[in-house]
Amino acid sequence: MKKLLKVILLLLFSVCSAAGIYAQRTVTGTVLDDKQQPVASANVVVKGTQIGVLTDNDGKFTINVPSPGGTLVISFIGFTTQEVPVGTSSVLNVTLQTESLALGEIVVVGYGTQRRADVTGAISSVSSEKLNAVPVGNFDQALQGRAAGLVVISNGSPGVAATVRVRGISTVNDANPLYVIDGVVSTTINNLNPSDIERIEVLKDASTAAIYGSLGSNGVILITTKKGQAGKVTVDFESYFGVQYTTKRYDLLDAAEYREYATGGAFTTPTVYVNPTYADRLAGIGPSRPEGGETDWQEEIYQTGPMQNYDLSLSGGNENSTFRLSTGYQNQRGIVIYTGMERYNFRANSDFKKGILKIGENFSLTYGSQDPLADNGGRSLLEHAIKMAPYLPVYNENNLGGYQGPTTSIDGQDAENPVRIMELNSRVRNSVTILGNIYGELDIVKGLKFRSNVGIEGQSLRDEQFAPTFNDDNLGGATHQATFATITKNQANYSALIFTNSLNYGLTVADKHNFEALALTEYSDVLSKVQNASSQNNITNEIQELSSSSASLSSSSFNYYRISYLGRLNYNYDGKYLFSASIRTDASSRFGANNRWGTFPSVSVGWNIAREAFMSNVSAINNLKLRASWGMAGNDKIPDYAYSSSLTSNMYYVIDDLPVVGTTPGGAANPDLKWEETTMTNIGLDLGLFNNQFTLSAEYYMNASDDLLMQVPLTLSTGDFRGTISKNAGSMETSGFELQLGYNDFEGEFQWSASLNLGTFKNEVKSLGGATYISGFGFEGEDLNRCQVGEQAFFFYGWDFDGIFQTADEANTYMGGTQKALYSSTAGDFRISDTNGDGKITVDDRTNIGNPFPKATVGLDLNASYKGFDLNIFISGVYGNKLYNTNIYDLQGMPRLFNAGVEVLDRWTPDNPSNTIPRAGDVSVNVEASDRFVEDGAYTKLKNITLGYNIPANLTKNKLTRFRVYISAQNMITVTNYSGLDPEVGRYNAGISGTTLGLIGAPQTSTTNYSNGIDVGNYPIPKSVIGGFQITF
Repeated sequence: MKKLLKVILLLLFSVCSAAGIYAQRTVTGTVLDDKQQPVASANVVVKGTQIGVLTDNDGKFTINVPSPGGTLVISFIGFTTQEVPVGTSSVLNVTLQTESLALGEIVVVGYGTQRRADVTGAISSVSSEKLNAVPVGNFDQALQGRAAGLVVISNGSPGVAATVRVRGISTVNDANPLYVIDGVVSTTINNLNPSDIERIEVLKDASTAAIYGSLGSNGVILITTKKGQAGKVTVDFESYFGVQYTTKRYDLLDAAEYREYATGGAFTTPTVYVNPTYADRLAGIGPSRPEGGETDWQEEIYQTGPMQNYDLSLSGGNENSTFRLSTGYQNQRGIVIYTGMERYNFRANSDFKKGILKIGENFSLTYGSQDPLADNGGRSLLEHAIKMAPYLPVYNENNLGGYQGPTTSIDGQDAENPVRIMELNSRVRNSVTILGNIYGELDIVKGLKFRSNVGIEGQSLRDEQFAPTFNDDNLGGATHQATFATITKNQANYSALIFTNSLNYGLTVADKHNFEALALTEYSDVLSKVQNASSQNNITNEIQELSSSSASLSSSSFNYYRISYLGRLNYNYDGKYLFSASIRTDASSRFGANNRWGTFPSVSVGWNIAREAFMSNVSAINNLKLRASWGMAGNDKIPDYAYSSSLTSNMYYVIDDLPVVGTTPGGAANPDLKWEETTMTNIGLDLGLFNNQFTLSAEYYMNASDDLLMQVPLTLSTGDFRGTISKNAGSMETSGFELQLGYNDFEGEFQWSASLNLGTFKNEVKSLGGATYISGFGFEGEDLNRCQVGEQAFFFYGWDFDGIFQTADEANTYMGGTQKALYSSTAGDFRISDTNGDGKITVDDRTNIGNPFPKATVGLDLNASYKGFDLNIFISGVYGNKLYNTNIYDLQGMPRLFNAGVEVLDRWTPDNPSNTIPRAGDVSVNVEASDRFVEDGAYTKLKNITLGYNIPANLTKNKLTRFRVYISAQNMITVTNYSGLDPEVGRYNAGISGTTLGLIGAPQTSTTNYSNGIDVGNYPIPKSVIGGFQITF
């Protein structure tokens, strides 16, 4: 009996041991790509469990498989996920196929996804690898040159969003594209952490953008953030440190040259040069500079700005749930003193699946603080730096506030000390942004899915400014002084709720007929409020709080609502013949009841020729697709309540011969105001050769906008207080070509790839509703540009000059003396061209002198890797545009005495017959808007060069999945003919300008379009050098 019991126990022990050993089998293997190169950081997960590991730098993995017959799920971004049965194997080698090679790459489209092979619209994709190749503070800057048809113009100052245009401009109004982050419409992308972005899709034509109806006329940029992957929990940490700087300066007069210029007879000689009392002043002697000297004011305002960035993320999950948490910190000091930005980011994404139900959330919180560029007195900071007398010191402790500036009666000029503008006054903009959504998906039956999504965006901006008392010159009669402190505190809040419910049904019939239908409803509720408050303190600089002393208080708000219904049908026959159609109808609160609803259809077709039987023997071509689309999108980006009449207070009426304050209608109503509509037509070709080793995508597009929403002038006889009325009164066309080329060679140890994109743009105003023109950006009392029928939108408008009159007789007789009669022109003045050929000079000879928007953009991306080293070179270019350089007005204009460029020493005089620089003095014809100030804005930039190295895993004892170090440089080489500090000129932005804050989310007016390409001392694009590392645990 005892022997039998021992035998039974031994058998049980053997079985249990065998089962235990079998349950914990160790499986090793290697994950390779289709070129037999190792795939590092691939997820290897035992299906149905939370057991998972990541491959090392050599693509190797070791995992414990808990039971026989299990399945490993291997996945990595950009590759098709594979499920591999383990069976009894202890060694598994897996080859992943890239999604693009399989034409199975999934792209995000409006309210869903599609296989790239089935797309019939114009979509450009940008991966996280491309974005992260250029470390930047704002992600929109990293988009520059990355996609054909996308124009990104950086506005320089840290924390300021770039100007982004998709396929040029098709409206005189707000031309910004729509931004959608994880399915949530957002008013800003400026606070988005670039390290959180997985990929970006740019939707450019009707079949892709028109699905957003009233929001899609300017193109759509879809942003998908990174999500967790099934497998082992992964920790990623990356950081970089660096500096940014600018080296280019204008060549200004030094103190000796300025003296020659100021006393040369062109201007009244300033007292400082003739009164010996001011000898020390002229020698630059002062309390802060007892030895004397002179000041380089450009060097005083520019600096080398340090940068630092930290990003930490935690992600993981299993086949039923995933999560990703990330946090980031960035601090960037600008290249102009006392400018910079600081940002804290937190993001959480997660999803959970239980049976037929899937729920998820995306949430982000951003806190930002910006120290913006400042200006003063209607002049940019750079303009003050150019104009300041070089003999004056920066500081003078004997002056109230401690700074030195000119006094007109002594120095003969009134420029302001630019250091004092930035240093004495404090200004800061703090922002908090919340963006996120919660969604649920229910698989009702096979192929039928219901999705409900609630999105929210909240923003809060707070501007605070404090300007203490100061006096720039204690000698008396200071030109610049403040006898009281000014306190400004402004607050703006924005909230948006978007409710979206959709029903999606997919069906395949006979393995060839593939249908997908979408029905959707959406409701948006937006509220924006702003309060602006300021006051003075006549007693002390120590209290920076508001009071009732000379107080100013104002507030405004708007509510915006939108209701939308959408239907879409996608069909393809065996992947060869593709069809897509959609129709969307929107109601907007920005229009009256007569025309509140707008309907926006689209249709597209495609023919995947490569899948035809007659192409089966053409092995070189693996993708050949023709596609075409047509559709309409809307635009309601006008001020709220523009369709209704308004009231204006503080109107004076005369009653019994006495003025009485009252209220009057502020503007005429237009209940028939309706949607601005853009009709989009697109024809495209996609080609892939040699298993997509070579790729090509070509597009032709034409966008025609009608019923432009404009402010049309009213006649004085109407008695309308505002003088204009909102009307649909104009049309515009934009057309162009786009080309994207790619080549890759991923065989062997040395691997490389190249991609080139090209976009062209042509714009023409077709109608302005009867108006002759509408004008825009003002400078020195003139409008520098305008929109006019038959011309490009927002072209520069002014005189075309043809040399300089060398004698008075020449000026008297030119064109029958008509220029002499118009401007009293004489020797030394510019000669105006008779552009209309009528034999005389009149105001009608002002003409189109340049277009600020480029005719073409180019981006070239080069990548190479060899034995752990990687190299990225990115070149971008802009061509066919002009820039209006108002700095030439300050450097060479000479209307009155200021410091200037050295060119003024070679100005026209009777003894120096220059043909480029006119005579000095306040001569209106010489300084009015003209081609004198217009320059070629084309440039080619080495936008980025990065060299990295992946440290082998054995050097870290395999404790790190990835350890990469790199050094990177941005904007190191610029090839251009532009004489300014930088040819990348967007809109002028002085940060907190003035004393009021605008409504968040309010549509931008045409002012933004008018200001692009006008350099009024814009913040130059800095060069930067950084070093960083990336670690994955």
